[in-house]
Amino acid sequence: MKFKKLTPNLMVNDVRESVEFYTNILGFSLNMVVPENNKILETEMKDGRNYVYAMVSRDEVFIMLMKKNVFEEDLPMLKGSTIGASVSFYFDVNNIDEMYISLKDKIDIAIDLHTTWYGMKEFYIKDCNGYILGFAERK
Repeated sequence: MKFKKLTPNLMVNDVRESVEFYTNILGFSLNMVVPENNKILETEMKDGRNYVYAMVSRDEVFIMLMKKNVFEEDLPMLKGSTIGASVSFYFDVNNIDEMYISLKDKIDIAIDLHTTWYGMKEFYIKDCNGYILGFAERK
């Protein structure tokens, strides 16, 4: 048996806002969205429409974004959970200095760019839902 891929599914308050954060701020692409009260997949968001699910990707990284009430319906054991969770997502990236410069004036940096004792240059941000995203490059 072999693991092939890990795709986090994040509980969010507003799918549209979350998609816009990941696409406009972090350069992800929208793969698909599911409109509220519809069981159809769309490849772009339309004005005036609310969404319950989306998948975004950049390079080899995929993230699912699911509206809180739908997330809780699908996984009832998480009903009442706090959005943002006690988890961080750690991205290995190339050109971390360039990435840091491109983000620092667009969002709040939670932990500034630094080099760790274990040889990684890294910084952390919070997304629009409070999830902690770390970006790192081996130095």
